[in-house]
Amino acid sequence: MRQALLLFTLLLFVFAVSGLSQGDSEQKTVSIDQILEADANHNLNVAWQYFKLRKAYKAVLMRTDETIAAHPTYSKIDEIFYLHGMSSYYLVNGKGKQKLNLKVLSKEEQERFTDNRLQEDALVYLSMLVEEHPESKYVKKAKKILDKIKPKK
Repeated sequence: MRQALLLFTLLLFVFAVSGLSQGDSEQKTVSIDQILEADANHNLNVAWQYFKLRKAYKAVLMRTDETIAAHPTYSKIDEIFYLHGMSSYYLVNGKGKQKLNLKVLSKEEQERFTDNRLQEDALVYLSMLVEEHPESKYVKKAKKILDKIKPKK
């Protein structure tokens, strides 16, 4: 998260300085939304690589947390919700190559990666995907997992 904010600040500074050095007729306008969208696209691509190729679900959560915090209106937020929810679900079920050893994590990370918290995150993010983005191609898969993890009434 800190790296993303540092990168964002650095990009803003570079664009501001380059804007000052160019004449008004040559100045190109780059909106903050374009910068956020580009950063979010990068995070999404990396998250998919961690998810599919490496099965490193903790790393996926770190990328998706960053994107959700920095750019909640991202055009592909449905994919972010899907990756976050599924990664949480897989971690709580002991899947993936990246195992969680809570003993070596900081107190904050220990709380973040408890089974209860991961289960709750899976439920929340997959539900948000289904409710807020019913047109998404990930809804069908999300509903299957939600049927497994929703508390029975």
